[in-house]
Amino acid sequence: MTAVPVVLDASDISRALTRIAHEIVERNKGCANVVLLGIPTRGVPLAKRIAQRLQDIDGTQVPSGSIDITMYRDDLRLKPARALSITEVPVEGVDDKLVILVDDVLFSGRTIRAAMDAVSDLGRPQAIQLATLVDRGHRELPIRADYVGKNLPTAFDEAVHVHLSELDGEDSVVLGRDRS
Repeated sequence: MTAVPVVLDASDISRALTRIAHEIVERNKGCANVVLLGIPTRGVPLAKRIAQRLQDIDGTQVPSGSIDITMYRDDLRLKPARALSITEVPVEGVDDKLVILVDDVLFSGRTIRAAMDAVSDLGRPQAIQLATLVDRGHRELPIRADYVGKNLPTAFDEAVHVHLSELDGEDSVVLGRDRS
C-alpha cells in the first residue's frame, strides 16, 4: 500500500493562515471594515481561524460567518439533490464592507462564482476578496485568489483533501486520486 502524500501538516496550515492574516492586514491597511464569510464545509472553520489571527495581529474583532452557495451552483441539475448549508451573516451585514470569502481549495472557480452571486443577494459589499488554503489550478473561470496558503499544481485527476481538527480530528492536506 502506498503512503498518502501529506502536502501540509498542522504546523504548515497554521503558518499559512497566519501569513494570510498578515497579508489581509497589510493589503487593507487594517481590518476595521472586513467581514469573513466561509464557504461550507471547511471554509467556515478556516474563516474563524483567520478572524482570530486578525484579532491577534490588528486588535480588531473581525466578524465571520458562513455563506451557503448550494442554490447558486451551476451544476444543480447535473448532480443529485444536496442538503442546504446554513448561511450565517454577521450582524454588521455586508453592505459597504470588504467581504473576504474563505474556502479550503480553489479549483475550477465555479464555487467562488456561486459564492459571489450569493453575496450579491445579501447586499452590496464595497469589494469582495478571496482567501484559500490551497490553490490547485485548473481554472475554468477568470477567478484568482487574493490570499493563498499554498499553490499546489496538480494533475486533473488528483484530488486535494483538506482535513481540519474541527471536522476531522486533525489538520492536514493530502493528495489522492479523484474517484470519478
